Amino acid sequence: MPTHYTGDERIRRALDAYIKLSRARKTMGMLTGRLLADYNLTESQLGTLESLYYLGPMSQKDIGDKMLVTGGNMTMVVKNLQKRGLVCRERDEDDRRQFIVSLTPEGRQLLDELFPRHVEYISELMSILTPEEMDRLGELCKMLGLQSRED
Repeated sequence: MPTHYTGDERIRRALDAYIKLSRARKTMGMLTGRLLADYNLTESQLGTLESLYYLGPMSQKDIGDKMLVTGGNMTMVVKNLQKRGLVCRERDEDDRRQFIVSLTPEGRQLLDELFPRHVEYISELMSILTPEEMDRLGELCKMLGLQSRED
């Protein structure tokens, strides 16, 4: 549904595109969230596990920066993963204010099982786009994301 705002065309066009982007993101999140619910995980928890899986142990702050979440939210995500035995946290020996987070063998095993299913499902959802459209969508989203970091 396009915007019903009656301002000038430039603003209507921007608002309409924003609404469509927002709805697409919510729809994709809802659909992929169904698979994550089978594993009792949130998007933030999966993102944390994935970061640790591919990049290795890192500080809780670095994970939060990578995922664009606040420190308080990241603390809750990591504590919940730790309760499930999927990650462990240790004080950083160089900076005792920081925690270094690592995957446990159980966390690695869960990601070995879940991640291939997750990416296959995303591939299915995105298959309504041509490869060129996916590339262009990626470029456009990157432009928006980088622009917001400059503000």
